[in-house]
Amino acid sequence: MAASPKLPPFDPADPLGIDDLLDPEDLAVRDTVRDWTADRVLPYVADWYEKGELPGLRELARELGAMGALGMSLEGYGCAGASAVQYGLACLELEAADSGIRSLVSVQGSLAMYAIHRFGSEEQKQAWLPRMAAGEVIGCFGLTEPDHGSDPAGMRTYAKRDGGDWVLDGRKTWITNGSVAGVAVVWARTDDGIRGFVVPTDTPGFSAPEIKHKWSLRASVTSELVLDDVRLPADAVLPEVTGLRGPLSCLTHARYGIVWGAMGAARSCFEAAVEYAKSREQFGRPIGGFQLTQAKLADMAVELHKGILLAHHLGRRMDAGRLRPEQVSFGKLNNVREAIDICRTARTVLGANGISLEYPVMRHATNLESVLTYEGTVEMHQLVLGKALTGIDAFR
Repeated sequence: MAASPKLPPFDPADPLGIDDLLDPEDLAVRDTVRDWTADRVLPYVADWYEKGELPGLRELARELGAMGALGMSLEGYGCAGASAVQYGLACLELEAADSGIRSLVSVQGSLAMYAIHRFGSEEQKQAWLPRMAAGEVIGCFGLTEPDHGSDPAGMRTYAKRDGGDWVLDGRKTWITNGSVAGVAVVWARTDDGIRGFVVPTDTPGFSAPEIKHKWSLRASVTSELVLDDVRLPADAVLPEVTGLRGPLSCLTHARYGIVWGAMGAARSCFEAAVEYAKSREQFGRPIGGFQLTQAKLADMAVELHKGILLAHHLGRRMDAGRLRPEQVSFGKLNNVREAIDICRTARTVLGANGISLEYPVMRHATNLESVLTYEGTVEMHQLVLGKALTGIDAFR
């Protein structure tokens, strides 16, 4: 009888052996982004968060561009052309540092650049994408409005024809990168339906006041977009799409990155809880030696690595051209919700120290409260799945 093959040792950092599913190029991408965050973000991010600022954002963007992380999964125009899984691994590592850094990359690549890449003219692509891929120009994506978030069809921003030009009027809010962007992709109602517009932010009538007093995503630039008689040439419109299909397809691409990114925040909190449990002593022994603490760590590990496995599965489907929007809703709903639970449980393991910025736990927990809401609330993704499961539209 043949001898049983020798099993590899158990790896607490990869208990399901998910790394076995990754090829050397995948691992190289992951390690490059992880090393960059360790050098350029992690030593400073608690201070940025406490001060509510992201200093050196433009320099960070150029470094991310040099690394190929901006528009990472897009082809041509200076973009890296990476796989969906590689882009997901990058999002995981970026959000393990901070959700604000991952949001910077997601909005740049998966929203602003993706919209131009998929729906823009060749002239628009040539004018903007190479500079955006290099991090020389930062982009933002204007869809959400003060009175219309989950129902973008009700948007009030309007674009009208005036001779050969377009004139835009309206307001957008909760716009990542808005105050530092050189270009904005703005969605507006027209007489022919909802259209997307490529708006240079130095256009007269455009302004982007920064939103202050946030208690989440503090190491991130969040803004309003104000459009007062913004006059654009005829060729500013994205020519290849009309209707909500345009912005919603961009959101699907960005939500995919969140599926991975949320697990990065969860991993950071889980690792902090494990290390704390092994070193913190109470009643004469490390708290990691008590059954209740081990139960918490085990439950966190199960949900963390299930979430990473789900993200990997969706990435392979995206690479095969088989990923449906409903499946992205499945991933976003599950992974963000579970990430928040992991962060909250990690906070209990750290006790009072869990609220200190000496540890990453509370920062990630408060950031994830924003991630839970943006690009589709829990309720909206539940209804997307409910419609897919029953065939009945409960939105209206």
